[in-house]
Amino acid sequence: MLESADTNSDDTAKCPGLLGGSDDLLEQVRNDWSREEIEKVFMLPFNDLLFKAQTVHRIWFDPNKVQMSTLLSIKTGGCPEDCGYCSQSVKFDTGIGASALMSVKDVLETARQAKEGGASRFCMGAAWRNPKDRDMGAICSMIEGVKSLGMESCMTLGMLTKSQAEKLKSAGLDYYNHNIDTSRRYYKKIISTRTMDDRIETLDKVREAGLNVCCGGIVGMGESREDRIDMLHTFATMPSHPQSVPINMLVRVEGTPLGESNSIDPFDFVRTIAVARITMPKSVVRLSAGREKMNEEFQALCFLAGANSIFIGEQLLTTPNPELSKDKSLFGRLGIEPMSSHECPSEI
Repeated sequence: MLESADTNSDDTAKCPGLLGGSDDLLEQVRNDWSREEIEKVFMLPFNDLLFKAQTVHRIWFDPNKVQMSTLLSIKTGGCPEDCGYCSQSVKFDTGIGASALMSVKDVLETARQAKEGGASRFCMGAAWRNPKDRDMGAICSMIEGVKSLGMESCMTLGMLTKSQAEKLKSAGLDYYNHNIDTSRRYYKKIISTRTMDDRIETLDKVREAGLNVCCGGIVGMGESREDRIDMLHTFATMPSHPQSVPINMLVRVEGTPLGESNSIDPFDFVRTIAVARITMPKSVVRLSAGREKMNEEFQALCFLAGANSIFIGEQLLTTPNPELSKDKSLFGRLGIEPMSSHECPSEI
């Protein structure tokens, strides 16, 4: 188990306000956070940190509403990348073979089922390094079909060219997901087949095309607390904050280099959620992969810390997710209701 935060330091004891001063900063959207500021926030006593996060959350969102998305693997396996956590890489023996791109008809049938289950956003992921231009027609048809159902659409296809990003925008895509995964320092220990700069370049193209950015990371990969702080600093100082920020807890997959990683301290995970909420107040923060291994109390703390989005459905690409009935039971007991897409702040 990784280390937990030391809340007895002199620095954190001197922080009656967000950064040791006025809490007026809670109402501001900033892109100029220093790493030192984020570290001080991360290291606040746990109760103080959650109070700050919940205060920020209530300024921008209904604290009792959570956005629900469904994620479908539209093209599984055979990815040439070597992301150390991924079951779909050809570099690792995980028992998952390569499949062809799903038909538009089958994708849209799954989207209809997701909508009936309560999802307001339908996310589609393909195990590619980057999409081929020959596949863009089918991809755009999927987007148009999802939009015709009255749902928001999200795609994650790997790296994009400028023209591909523009085609996705023309088809009506709402969000493009491209995670940075971890800190710049730790990145090279997780992936060698592309760089952090490659990912940032794709994010720039996505913004330039006028698409909303979905960009998050994974914790529990053996990174240090400093790496988590650095990752949050990268998000918080982007030209505009990602409109959607998925925070994933590593799902350990047998056969991958990270299959035997130690579990993250749950309190450090909740801290990561809380600091994401404080530093990116208008972003939707998604409690993403790893919920299957979280008990209900763990998840409730994440919602208290400012998480206001989840994936529903029994599978996330190739890894498990809680059954919908369990989510409905938990939400009923917590008094949480689904968030409509129009309730998300549109301008970050």
